[in-house]
Amino acid sequence: MKKLLLLGGSAQQVIAIETAKRLGLYTVLCDYLPDNPGQYHADKFYLTSTTDKEAVLDVARKEQVNGVLAYASDPAAPTAAYVAEKLGLATNPYKSVDILCNKDKFRDFLAHNGFACPTAKSYTTADAAISDRDNFDYPIIMKPVDSSGSKGVTILHSPENFDKAVEFAFSFSRSKKIIIEKYIVRKHKYTIGGDIFINDGEVILWGLMNCFRDHSPNPLVPGGKIFPVLLNESDTEKVKATLQDMVTKLEIKSGSMNVELIIDKDDKVYLIDIGPRAGGNMIPIQLSAIFGVDIVEMSVLCAMGEKINIQPEVVIPYCSHYVLHSDSDGIYQDIVFSDEIEKNIFRKELYKKTGDPVEHFDNAAKALGIVFLKFSSMDEMLDKMNHMNEYIKVILK
Repeated sequence: MKKLLLLGGSAQQVIAIETAKRLGLYTVLCDYLPDNPGQYHADKFYLTSTTDKEAVLDVARKEQVNGVLAYASDPAAPTAAYVAEKLGLATNPYKSVDILCNKDKFRDFLAHNGFACPTAKSYTTADAAISDRDNFDYPIIMKPVDSSGSKGVTILHSPENFDKAVEFAFSFSRSKKIIIEKYIVRKHKYTIGGDIFINDGEVILWGLMNCFRDHSPNPLVPGGKIFPVLLNESDTEKVKATLQDMVTKLEIKSGSMNVELIIDKDDKVYLIDIGPRAGGNMIPIQLSAIFGVDIVEMSVLCAMGEKINIQPEVVIPYCSHYVLHSDSDGIYQDIVFSDEIEKNIFRKELYKKTGDPVEHFDNAAKALGIVFLKFSSMDEMLDKMNHMNEYIKVILK
């Protein structure tokens, strides 16, 4: 029986373990958390950090795995590529994955390969960053070089609160490195995001959507995605050409990529964050429903070096997901869905049970769950997404 090593056993990653087992694979899981839910689904579990490349390599060698997958995990993606490359297994180049997972390296790549790129500077100490406080052209955005889910990110329109933002960014950086860059003003209301899927170096699935953040207490934290993307044909083609160009230059061969980008008022496409893995908040589940394919299965097959032969077609023309969350701390009691929104929901994933602690939603890790919805028109989708607080009530004690 062939073996797949999976890096990460969170609630959102369990589906990858279950999919691998359904495909007849023996599943080996690494996670640093002793209470991760994935261990109860995998065939074998190692209490090993997914960012410890050498430790994971030892596990891979011991188990003689045939593939490595960091499903929906930015921190584990470089480890997966490193281990697979060392063992001669299917992978994208470790160097390219490392570039995508470090914002300072990614900005350097963009600047040296003809892509639009904001001015940016990285720092390894708070004092060095603070000493430059008055030298920036505001507004700026400050973030860890190696975080995801908007953790540690702040937009500043003036030097006020600069020191606090520096401390915040460093607190979420595993490598203790942050980046400060010019904030680019987009011409569209919504940021462009979602996942694309690559096979043999070509994008075969364009899961481009709009990032919906209107109801989040922190406007930088993704609160959902809406499909189809609100772009005209010309802008859509620019986005697709830019992403394919990046894939080609980084020599990415296969798998999911999570993308976030904007078009500025001069019609330049800016690649903001690109993750060499499936998107969080169960984006692959949403896109699988939209396109009538199984993106999780595709990810597993790519990790095992199998060929993909699909022709995605849109089967749900208006589709969104919404991140369930609370604006305040408390103890979870229930989530109440109105009858009006229930008719749109086709799948619910709830993370909390009665009595669990809840924290206010200032980063993606504090979500209470995800709901997936389909609509009869774009107007209905936008209207309901803009009033979701009226349809869904989180009850805390």
